Amino acid sequence: MSRVPLSVLDLSPFGAGQKAADGLRASIALARHTERLGYHRYWLAEHHFNPGLSGSAPHVLLAAIAAATERIRIGTAATIIGNYSTVQVAEAAGVVAALHPGRFDLGIGRSGNRSAAQSPLIEDPAEQRVVDGLLLPRPRPFAFESERFLVHARLLGRTDDDADRFEQDVADILAFIDGTYTAPEKVAIHATPAEGADMSVWIHGSTAGPSARLAGELGLPFGANYHVAPAFILDAVAEYRASFRPGRIAAPHVIVSVDVVVADTDAEARRLAAGYGRWVHSIRAGQGAVPFPSPLDASVNPLSHEEFEVVRDRVETQFVGSTDTVVERLETLQRVTDADELLVTTITHDPDDREHSYALLADAWGTGETGEREPRAAPAGVLA
Repeated sequence: MSRVPLSVLDLSPFGAGQKAADGLRASIALARHTERLGYHRYWLAEHHFNPGLSGSAPHVLLAAIAAATERIRIGTAATIIGNYSTVQVAEAAGVVAALHPGRFDLGIGRSGNRSAAQSPLIEDPAEQRVVDGLLLPRPRPFAFESERFLVHARLLGRTDDDADRFEQDVADILAFIDGTYTAPEKVAIHATPAEGADMSVWIHGSTAGPSARLAGELGLPFGANYHVAPAFILDAVAEYRASFRPGRIAAPHVIVSVDVVVADTDAEARRLAAGYGRWVHSIRAGQGAVPFPSPLDASVNPLSHEEFEVVRDRVETQFVGSTDTVVERLETLQRVTDADELLVTTITHDPDDREHSYALLADAWGTGETGEREPRAAPAGVLA
């Protein structure tokens, strides 16, 4: 049976008792492992100031991963645009793409407003619903520690209007790649080695907002976020498809992310995933993702009822179980969203359990037998 391709999203996590270097080495090992298993892409997320994540410099780590692999596509999901100048993004991507042509995906994500650190996730959340078997949970409001987030923003060089510049920033990056950038001073600028680089540009988003619309309007492929914002997945995909017009690709192309843990039995998978709620809670409580708890630590330090309510939406939309259990849920996710690809992220305390999860899933899904993989390019003469 031919299914849509599976790809990997890696945060470079590490477990309690481990170090950041362990997470980085585990990422390189996992990239090699999933390439052998037939996964299509290996994308890195960008996260800063998290005590249990070492993936704060994805473009640097991607260079090491690219050198350690041969075929698997590599990229970011996503490069957070407000943390850099546009030319830095283009040049960093260009370096990796020049060394590994035909393999690089530059995923771009919109920065949040600094004022969002002082607001809950959503003021009037909708009720939970199930659409054709897919759970769309009630979003869980949560409070940020605003002072900490404002310090983070300052250290990263964020400004209050970062999010408002998103459309222009994306246009500038595309112009650097195309060799058409002209500065406001009417000076032509050429960003080597980004110019003419063989890479694919994606936009990632969590809601039916500016990112989904811009990806559609520019004719770019879109990364939709079920694993972090599951309540809004259908709205985000619908907005992208409604906004789409041919640009760099000829037709809409969507990859949907999802949290997954697969083991030999449902019970073993639940044991390995037991620390997930505590891990998500650490993010939403404002301290940043902690080193992932061991199954034993998770069993002796369970979430309280109040803590669980903060992370219920994430825990209930994590696909955990044997291959039969998880494949059924992945098929539902793909069917309901009509995703062209699925992007799997797996976090366990022991890196060996993570590799085993990807191996079980690859065998059950048939990763080497999936259909057409890359978005179809628009005809010559169609401009993004």
